[in-house]
Amino acid sequence: MNFYEILKSAHSGWRYIVFVLLIIAVIQALAGWFGQKTYTEGNRKLNVFTLISAHIQLVFGLVLYFLSPLTKGPMGEAMYRYWKVEHISMMILAVILITVGNARSKKGTNGVTKHKNIAIFFGLALLIIVVAIFLMTKVGPSTTFFGMS
Repeated sequence: MNFYEILKSAHSGWRYIVFVLLIIAVIQALAGWFGQKTYTEGNRKLNVFTLISAHIQLVFGLVLYFLSPLTKGPMGEAMYRYWKVEHISMMILAVILITVGNARSKKGTNGVTKHKNIAIFFGLALLIIVVAIFLMTKVGPSTTFFGMS
């Protein structure tokens, strides 16, 4: 197994950690926002772990971008265009939204505002990631909703 295969496996497995943490963070933020709850240390830690896991995934993805044969094909083919442009663009945007949401939550004056920032920014990031997954299953003949088969 070479470096590319190891990194691809790490990137492929780590996505589940990011996805689960993001879902939990969004659900907790929505509950806190609409339930007028205080922003606890547990909320902060969950959001930071979500942020860190997303950044680790981004680093894996950026290295893979330059190593993957899927980014070397012609732009005219949907599969290569997806991996070369669409996937990386959507994922970078999602990580930016997670980062901005976490930063804005720190500046919130009360718990509801902090929860609201997390819910909106992390929720948008989650939406972009889900759209990217559906696009991946559409362009790749050997892909499923849960990844490469």
